[in-house]
Amino acid sequence: MKFSRRVLGATDQRSSPVPLGNTFIASGSPAEDISTHRMMRMNESLHAFDFERQFDDRAALEWFERNWGAAFVLSGVYVLVIVLGRVFMKDRQKLELRKPLVLWSLCLATFSIMGAMRTGWYMFSLVRSRGLRESVCDTGFFSASVSKFWAFAFTLSKAPELGDTVFIVLRKQRLIFLHWYHHITVLLYTWYTYKDRVAGGGWFMTMNYTVHAFMYSYYTAKAAGVRVPRPFAMLITLMQITQMVMGVSIVGLLYLWNNEKHCFSTMQNIICASLMYLSYLLLFSVFFYQSYLKRSGDEKRVKRE
Repeated sequence: MKFSRRVLGATDQRSSPVPLGNTFIASGSPAEDISTHRMMRMNESLHAFDFERQFDDRAALEWFERNWGAAFVLSGVYVLVIVLGRVFMKDRQKLELRKPLVLWSLCLATFSIMGAMRTGWYMFSLVRSRGLRESVCDTGFFSASVSKFWAFAFTLSKAPELGDTVFIVLRKQRLIFLHWYHHITVLLYTWYTYKDRVAGGGWFMTMNYTVHAFMYSYYTAKAAGVRVPRPFAMLITLMQITQMVMGVSIVGLLYLWNNEKHCFSTMQNIICASLMYLSYLLLFSVFFYQSYLKRSGDEKRVKRE
């Protein structure tokens, strides 16, 4: 089996791969000094369902190596749909689409909850058994039996998630820059980096699954006509901001540890991830201020008058 990785701060010195439970670490690779015994024990302690164990992560890797560039095509089509859709809806009545929106949000909420539970269990076990540094530098997330399917599903899901915007356009709601910028950049970044299986991916995906589990559950309730308290929406935005702070922190740790023997990363990934998370942090912070702090202050001022 041939292994190819572009490693930052390490040379490629591989011979035959050595299996570590459901994870392969190449003999002579920068990861060879990881405790084989502890890794095997952790993998064996995590129960995986049959469909998770049987998932072919090597085939998934090869598919993204061949097709990751399609993310640019999808992004172009996405922008075109937004532009043409808004032109089409300009002189038409907005569509309610309540039932389709409930079903759409419910499906994404269910998917995100399941993904958060499975990847979260892997990451929790990893931090508990091997510590923070090993959890950040881990690349076994992409091939471990309990998480490999969810890593692939997460990456692939960024394409259908573009459908969120279709509902906004057809319902003639306000489309902010943060919304479509976030969708496009996440799609491009995840499809590009999955094929490299760089360190930090487990943290990035688990955090996003978790935030989306709450976010799409909230969208489902709203679409179904349930009156959700305003602080819950504020809490979700705070969770998103926290996710970005953690994302920036993890990228910083990857930069500091990129010369470690088993901290696989690329300079392209570190630069792209830094720009992406910093821009998200800025945009979500501005959104939080304008949506909750500034609006709350304006409402109090109106009441006094």
